[in-house]
Amino acid sequence: MPKKQVSQDRKARIAEMQQQEKARESRVRLQIIAACTVLLLVLAAAISYAVLKERNNQPDVALESIGVSASAASCDAVTTDTATGNGQHVGPGTSSPGTSKVTYDTVPPSNGPHFAQPAPSNGRNFYTAQDRPKIETLVHNLEHGYTVLWYDVTAGEAKKAELEQLATVANKTEWAKNKFIVSAWDTSYGELPAGKKFALSHWSATLSADGTKVASQAGHRELCGDLSGAVVKAFVQEFPLTSAPEPGAP
Repeated sequence: MPKKQVSQDRKARIAEMQQQEKARESRVRLQIIAACTVLLLVLAAAISYAVLKERNNQPDVALESIGVSASAASCDAVTTDTATGNGQHVGPGTSSPGTSKVTYDTVPPSNGPHFAQPAPSNGRNFYTAQDRPKIETLVHNLEHGYTVLWYDVTAGEAKKAELEQLATVANKTEWAKNKFIVSAWDTSYGELPAGKKFALSHWSATLSADGTKVASQAGHRELCGDLSGAVVKAFVQEFPLTSAPEPGAP
């Protein structure tokens, strides 16, 4: 075979090999790009899931998911009640030992005279009609910055699981942390208004500059026809545990 022909065949083979190598490199590059794309998509999905899960685990988000929406809860406007009785203890061991029951100005109360000892801060945050503290006891808790969610016993029976969940979650929020109680309402102190089965109470106050005296105070209530975690969230945000005549007390 002539040398010229051999040289041309050799160049053709080299060109073919180079073309095959380029094709192989292109396939490898595409495979790497595809693998990286899949990996990025998986990572993005994992990150999105983690972020969403973490968000859903946030107490305020979890709180909003309990019960019905705020618009469906049939709530009255939040009240601003004239507040009195801070530091006024009645009952055994006080200057009014014969007082066993206080007649409050509102149903439920948001302030007023109260028993000398509040319900203990021992992790109990849900009470039924069988084990609830006295109303006068829980009013003392209000003085310490607690928010109390009172519920109609009949309505509460059907929503017990949600009420217990709400009590747990609300106490994890920054606004009501460890100072939120859910308790069955005692109708011997008056009936909740017609159509209202759930009621929130908080005793708010502004303290003097040195924090030793109450400069101003008011009680607040919100009465609803249905249970709404969104309503609870808005209420404790507006009236946090720090807004009280004695916010530093347990």
